[in-house]
Amino acid sequence: MQLCKRTTAEAGTRSKKILPALFSAVFIGAFTFAFNGHSQTAVISDAWWTYQQDCNGDGCQAGTLAGLSLNHPFRAGARPAEGLAAAPSLPPALPQEEATVADLQAGMEAGKFSSADLTRAYLDRIAKLDQGGPMLNAVLERNPDAESIAAALDQERKTRGPRGPLHGIPVLVKDNCDSGDRMLTTAGSLALASTPAPRDSTVVARLRSAGAVLLGKTNLSEWANFRGNRSISGWSGRGGQTRNPYALDRNPCGSSSGTGAAISANLAVIGIGTETDGSITCPAAFCGLAGLKPTVGLVSRTGIIPISATQDTAGPMTRTVADLATMLGAIAGPDVHDAATGPAARHALADYRSALNPDALKGARLGVVRGYFGFHPGVDALAEEALKLLKDRGAILVDPVKPPADSTFGDAEYQVLLYEFKDGINKYLAGRGTGFPMRKLEDLIEFNSTNRDRELKWFGQETFEEAVKKGPLTSAAYLKARNHCRKLARVQGIDTLMHTHRLDALVSPTAQPAFVTDWLNGDHFGGSSTTLAAVAGCPHLTVPMGWIEGLPVGLSFYGGAWSEARLIGLGYAFEQVARARRPPGFLPTLLLNQAH
Repeated sequence: MQLCKRTTAEAGTRSKKILPALFSAVFIGAFTFAFNGHSQTAVISDAWWTYQQDCNGDGCQAGTLAGLSLNHPFRAGARPAEGLAAAPSLPPALPQEEATVADLQAGMEAGKFSSADLTRAYLDRIAKLDQGGPMLNAVLERNPDAESIAAALDQERKTRGPRGPLHGIPVLVKDNCDSGDRMLTTAGSLALASTPAPRDSTVVARLRSAGAVLLGKTNLSEWANFRGNRSISGWSGRGGQTRNPYALDRNPCGSSSGTGAAISANLAVIGIGTETDGSITCPAAFCGLAGLKPTVGLVSRTGIIPISATQDTAGPMTRTVADLATMLGAIAGPDVHDAATGPAARHALADYRSALNPDALKGARLGVVRGYFGFHPGVDALAEEALKLLKDRGAILVDPVKPPADSTFGDAEYQVLLYEFKDGINKYLAGRGTGFPMRKLEDLIEFNSTNRDRELKWFGQETFEEAVKKGPLTSAAYLKARNHCRKLARVQGIDTLMHTHRLDALVSPTAQPAFVTDWLNGDHFGGSSTTLAAVAGCPHLTVPMGWIEGLPVGLSFYGGAWSEARLIGLGYAFEQVARARRPPGFLPTLLLNQAH
């Protein structure tokens, strides 16, 4: 749900409790390193991992994984890998790591490989990197029908041609999006792990209609980080802890942790995340991806386990902005079952690839939100370099611009989410069918209490317990808080800034570098820029900006409602000159004591 937990002092009220992801590898035994030039051996208890590094001013990039064995329960029932060889590549006939949607379509059109080939290759990579080897623990469940779906799409390509740019492309979807197949939809909770959803969510249905192959479901912060205090980003009772592919003891952020880690690690081509406040943009930044939180209402929420009717949305998480634009065109548009999507009939584009303009920065007026600087000196330094690059490419910087501080609506946002979660989750559970054992929020609370050893070992369910006490959405307290949020974040915030300064977008660093996962204390968030756009219901795009000690950080572009095409153009133009995306190396930890 959100990535930036606030203290009472910071918010001026109470703690926000939209806590994120902690994953804590908590390796058994100490790390010891034998230095020999740039080659090091990390000894973890009885396990060993040898890797080559190329260390320069931008940090260290990992190379060859020689072996790993960890005695740690990252996934319930999982066995640690034993002596895995180098991280697997795709078969030689297929494009290698970092292949784009366009690359794969070109290969399939040329007959070099099929969708079935791709699907098998990615499933094999998931088995070797996610369930074995570094054990990213990003994919919660693989689709048992994926290969047959791919084969059918291959036959369709031969007889009728491709449906569009996603025909035969493997995609991973967050495990809060219903799929009417043999896979479960659980939000990571054991309470929902009984029967599959009766039908596809609209997002999944549109991906299928576009010809995408649903490869599997990704792990997430349980209940999208909206269950209790000190929640751990990337951890769920059903799935265990997802790990950051750049440094395995660090956090992938949340709540779309599994999608972020999986797409970054090339376990699929593209992925779906969801966001209430930071749950797409933070994992994208922590995992070196492009991620878009669309305008609320551009993408349907029907069949997605909810938190907030005013802030929830699904969105694409990809390795390139071009892939993001391709995916957005497939999932955007109105849905009669989601009233918020009504305006999308006027605003949604059939194909957002038309926005991919490498010269989009020329003449663009960008407002620099300095209020979202200052939480990390390294991030600030990279952001200053990014601003210079933007200016060199022709952007006009309006520096600074000052929206209302997050603290002025922080507690009101939390109150809105409590009310809307109770209303939304009760409606969602009722829609899962008469035989589904969980019927209302009280049932979830009772299940967690009964299964405390499996669900409440690391943190509680205080947020659930607060939400269940709230009244209906006609309550005066709810309406006051909702109106307060919209007035400050949207009317007096983004809308006023965009109009007053004649801006094309706002810019700021997305978030801090990934923190070490800590199961005992919870997430260690230093700061982010996600809340203004989230509360306003406006779009927010993050693009890789640079590196701090081998960890990626992102630059955010956000603006007025329905401005996705403009943001995509700006983000694409920045991406083409920054070239900051690097594939992960699955380091066990960062070698911060090594001088560059």
